[in-house]
Amino acid sequence: MGERFITITGVKHYFGTKPFIIGNIIKLTKEPDNKYDSESIRVELPYIGKIGYVANSTRTVANGTMSAGRLYDFFESTCSAEVMFVVGEIIIAKVLNEGITITVEQFKVKMDEDKGFCDIFEDIKKGVKSK
Repeated sequence: MGERFITITGVKHYFGTKPFIIGNIIKLTKEPDNKYDSESIRVELPYIGKIGYVANSTRTVANGTMSAGRLYDFFESTCSAEVMFVVGEIIIAKVLNEGITITVEQFKVKMDEDKGFCDIFEDIKKGVKSK
């Protein structure tokens, strides 16, 4: 099968779109015990944790992307994705390496030139805007 793209939703309940920098690698983790959706897939970043969910509703899935339900059977429990587009509140990511868990050491982050890796995540946790 070709490339798989997903829409990320629910970001306003966490840190907004700030953690979604084009080129960043995010972790996708199945959440089968989720009381609202048994096919839910949470989106995470190291150091800050949950930042959203893979969209699983016809109202939230962007055209040309897979819902969490369609993606659910393509990996065991975790996989990774690369942020491709951030337009307003819409985030589109490309699914990578199905079934491979990423570690913090393998995690790729596009850094702000004026800030270090840890400073960016501390600002996100605090809700501070970067320069």
